[in-house]
Amino acid sequence: MKTVLFCGGLGTRIRDVSDSVPKPMVPIGDKPILWHLMHYYSQFGYNDFVLCLGYKANVVKQFFLNYRPQIYADCVVSGFGDEVEILGDPQRDWRITMIDTGIWRNVGERLWAVREHVAGEEMFLANYSDGLCDVNLPEMITAFRKSGKTACFIAVRPSFSLHLVDMGLSGKVERIRASQDANLWINGGFFVFRNEIFDYMRDGDELVEAPFQRLIDADQLMAFKHEGFWRPMDTLKDKQVLEELVERGTMPWRLHEHPSSSGGVARRIA
Repeated sequence: MKTVLFCGGLGTRIRDVSDSVPKPMVPIGDKPILWHLMHYYSQFGYNDFVLCLGYKANVVKQFFLNYRPQIYADCVVSGFGDEVEILGDPQRDWRITMIDTGIWRNVGERLWAVREHVAGEEMFLANYSDGLCDVNLPEMITAFRKSGKTACFIAVRPSFSLHLVDMGLSGKVERIRASQDANLWINGGFFVFRNEIFDYMRDGDELVEAPFQRLIDADQLMAFKHEGFWRPMDTLKDKQVLEELVERGTMPWRLHEHPSSSGGVARRIA
């Protein structure tokens, strides 16, 4: 099953840290958030990715064209750098299709632009590429498969806090309550689609507006409720929260942690 990752946005809400790189390449610790997200999927065996590039596409391409697994793993170097032994869990062998889908396209247009690259898939995964979570992906996929529907997304609680105001027609305030106390659910940006999703799309559509409304009208859209960890990277504060988790070594999206390098297996690479 392939995973489509939308990597072409401008990241205007976090522009102070993403002006020189696309938003998915903003580092969380020493690795881009895109790397963390791809590692999340590969924990479940999903290693075939389609990257929808746009803004500063060359930055993403250069990262993967110059990727060296030893940079992100414990290793032993010998022969003045000619031989490297990677310790612990072997790095995942990702297959990455990188498609430039244009700078100004929205998410729906980016998905439409890569439809031929998922044409042979009964189902495929997709993601906004700007957030992390610990949703149990096999459970989500199983629930979606049993539903027989065309599209599924995770519904999550907002990570931000707002004061919600209930008021009458005259502007009289009737109640103020915290958003955490309300039954609010939002689209968390983790999707599973059947290939029939393209039957509900038109060229130029934004994904969650017209196509999702068509799915709703046809009773072909489901939400998978997730009450666990979920954090987008929309603001500098969000980035700091994720970085603190990495620095503490407490990363909820790393669901299948492997033994440390001290007890791992060495793998030699050139």
